[in-house]
Amino acid sequence: MKNKVIIITGASSGIGKACAEKFGAMGAKVVLAARNINNLNEAATQLQKLNIDLLAVQCDVSKKEDCEKLINETVSKYGKVDVLINNAGISMRALFNDTDLSVIERVMNINFWGTVYCTKYALPYLLQSKGSVVGVSSIAGYLGLPARTGYSASKYAMQGFLDALRTENLKTGLHVMVACPGFTASNIRNTALSSDGSAQGESPRKEEKMMTAEEVANYIYKGVSSRKRTLVLTTEGKLAVFLGKLFPKFIEKQVFNKMAKEPDSPIK
Repeated sequence: MKNKVIIITGASSGIGKACAEKFGAMGAKVVLAARNINNLNEAATQLQKLNIDLLAVQCDVSKKEDCEKLINETVSKYGKVDVLINNAGISMRALFNDTDLSVIERVMNINFWGTVYCTKYALPYLLQSKGSVVGVSSIAGYLGLPARTGYSASKYAMQGFLDALRTENLKTGLHVMVACPGFTASNIRNTALSSDGSAQGESPRKEEKMMTAEEVANYIYKGVSSRKRTLVLTTEGKLAVFLGKLFPKFIEKQVFNKMAKEPDSPIK
C-alpha cells in the first residue's frame, strides 16, 4: 500500500479512523472524510502526529455534491485514487411500526446512497488504477435484524449494489470487497437513531466484549491487499451467515431471541 491513495468515509472515529491509521502506517496517503468538522480535525491532528500523509475533507455522504467534492479534492492533491473504503454509516433501533419514515430515509441516504455517490465519482479513477472499492457492511446485510429494518435494508442494498458492480467489472481489473465486521466496539450504537430520529445515546451492548475497531482495520487492510471478495468476521457472524442459508427459519428465531435480550429491547 506504499504511496497508494486511500479514501475513507466516516473516518473521524471507529473503524474508519482505525483504517486510516493502519493504511497510513503502511505508507499509504490517506484521505479522511467525515461530516463533523470538529471530529474530523481532531482525528487528522492525531494521525498527523504519526507522520501519516493525509488530506481531511468535510463530507456528508448523503449529499451528491459533497461526494463529488471529496473525489475532486483527492485527485487535485494526489492525482489518483487507488482504494475507496465506504465506511460512513448510521444505525437505527426501533420497531418498524413505531418508526418515522424519515429515519429509514436517513439511514438509506447515508449507508446506501453514500456508497453509490462516492463510488460513482471515484470509479473513473479506480478503473485507471485497477484499484479497490470496499463497502463496510454488516451481518445485517445477510440477515434481517429485528428493530433494525432500515439498517438491514441499507446493508442489503449496499451489498447488492457492490455485488453487481463486481460482476459488471469482471474484465476491467476493478476489485470490489464487501466487509462484514459483526458487532464491533464503535460509536455506531451510540449514534443509532430511535423511532423519532433522535440519537439513542447509549449502546445496548457490552462494547468491551466485542472486536475492536483496530482488529477490524487489520482484517480490512489484509483483505484489500489480497483483493478478497468478501470478508465476514467473527465466528458468530460466519456461523450466522452459513446457517442462514441452510436453515433460515431456525436462524430467524435465534436472531429474534438474541435481539430480544438486549437491554431496553423494543422486541417483546
